[in-house]
Amino acid sequence: MKKILSFGFLLFWIFGFSQEIALAKYAGGGDWYANPTSLPNLVKYCNQTINTRLNTKVATVEVGSAEIFSYPFVHMTGHGNVVFSPNDLENLRNYLNSGGFLHIDDNFGMDEYIRKEIEKLFPNNDLKEIPSNHEIFQGPNLFSNGLPKIHEHENKKPQAFGIFIENKLVLLYTFECDLGDGWEDKEVHNDPDSVREKAFKMGANIINYVFKN
Repeated sequence: MKKILSFGFLLFWIFGFSQEIALAKYAGGGDWYANPTSLPNLVKYCNQTINTRLNTKVATVEVGSAEIFSYPFVHMTGHGNVVFSPNDLENLRNYLNSGGFLHIDDNFGMDEYIRKEIEKLFPNNDLKEIPSNHEIFQGPNLFSNGLPKIHEHENKKPQAFGIFIENKLVLLYTFECDLGDGWEDKEVHNDPDSVREKAFKMGANIINYVFKN
């Protein structure tokens, strides 16, 4: 499976084939569908600024579905409860071990639930805080202080955590940041352009990392 995913990424970069990304649908009652304009806007931004050719149609994929292996990048968000079934856990684990990438963006209220599920997903591989000198913060846009702050929640610093497999980041968990809110249509949150630009630039760094590693 790893070879299949990697070959797809290679075709994307060499020949410019369009590649689709997806939003994760999960159980537990949390609003997995939050921020409906965020991923389409991020795709447009990346296509315009870092020369990607992402499909402007963003898919929705259930975490326990075999279809997840069709997407090199899967984004997950929400404000509440998250429950991964045994099948979900096995499928996600296989996906990440096979070269897939999961970005989880806490939209405030998800933290206490998602950490428990991540621990079940990789019981022998702890979430680690990602230092500001990691590749994901270096380019194509420099974030010398690490993850930017987009929305305030509880007056805590934004933090990026990750699961690494063979030194490769495969699961990114962004906390106290709200990147997805920054990617939404401007009228949704009325954020200043400077704040939205930081969110998009960080999103572009994530996409860049996924397709080049």
